[in-house]
Amino acid sequence: MNIIHLNHQDFIGDSNEVIIRDYRLTHILKILKPTIGQSLHVGILGGQCGKGIVISMHPEAVVLRVSLTEPYPPRHTFDIILALPRPKMLRRIFRTVAEYGVNNLHLINSARVEKSYWQSPLLKPDKIHNALLAGMERSKDTIITNVHLHKRFRPFIEDQLSSVCGSRNCWITDINAKEAAFALSSKPAVVMIGPEGGFVPFEIELAVSQTAQPIHLGTRTLSVDTALTTVLAQSLPCTTSTNT
Repeated sequence: MNIIHLNHQDFIGDSNEVIIRDYRLTHILKILKPTIGQSLHVGILGGQCGKGIVISMHPEAVVLRVSLTEPYPPRHTFDIILALPRPKMLRRIFRTVAEYGVNNLHLINSARVEKSYWQSPLLKPDKIHNALLAGMERSKDTIITNVHLHKRFRPFIEDQLSSVCGSRNCWITDINAKEAAFALSSKPAVVMIGPEGGFVPFEIELAVSQTAQPIHLGTRTLSVDTALTTVLAQSLPCTTSTNT
């Protein structure tokens, strides 16, 4: 945990002091082990970052005097549309997009996505939230990724893809594409990544008929989490939001 996330309910009245009692307290006492007067890196969820000075510390609570004057880290230039991966990959996927500062993650259905994947308890809002927080704590971020679930492929592509992309480029990964991912620019874009084995030809054709342009990530077949990291590594975060 490289940042202590703060919630508005942590503040003591209208003061600039917060009281920490939950799992964050355990981390502070057992991992950080600060002394009175020591400064910790903190940030208000959804807002600015800063410093928290330890002013009292007990087994039941830690009180910090906080100053939130620093901006949150730059956001990534890409939004991601990802065919729902195997449940065992979900936590890792959520942490990765949070660490990179992705604004929007759209999880979609695909011919190679098993129906049972949609029943995973890891798709419950609280599980998604906790996994994203873990990535944000690692990358010192305070802005949470918006996760959108789309259980029907064709309606999403035909009815929503164009509006999701807006004026941004839309790329879809296809091992048979002529254009390489290295052609991706640093401009805001939406990137579609398929399941294990990739999108089937019909899905690629349908996405291309709307707005997508095929790209490949090389000649090797990649796991979903490796493909996601490969795509996100093609561009650097920007200082402005790419939400649409």
